Amino acid sequence: QVQLVESGGGLVQAGGSLRLSCAASGRTFSSRAMGWFRQAPGKEREFVAAITWSASNTDYADSVKGRFTISRDNAKNTVYLQMDSLKPEDTAIYYCAATPISYKDYVRRDNRAYDYWGQGTQVTVSS
Repeated sequence: QVQLVESGGGLVQAGGSLRLSCAASGRTFSSRAMGWFRQAPGKEREFVAAITWSASNTDYADSVKGRFTISRDNAKNTVYLQMDSLKPEDTAIYYCAATPISYKDYVRRDNRAYDYWGQGTQVTVSS
């Protein structure tokens, strides 16, 4: 069982930066790939970024590539999302998610590949 708790969201002006954190409980965090997703009002949840268990591979949605960076610290059971050059269209609730251990070597964009989800943290970017 894995419990995920996101933090670091808030209100920021366009062009600013935020760093989201996702703290995981349990002993299996380091054996799971992790992902960040977001959901804006009236829209479906969409993939943002993913990272394998060893951080050897990452993947980003085209809309955030070059602006967002996913990373992880397995010693701290935490995955991060550094968000730079934020735009109003980045406004959404951001969720972190963990895959089954069997998926640890893969970066997945499909939310059905993730077993565990956090409660989300709100990010609002003003113009």
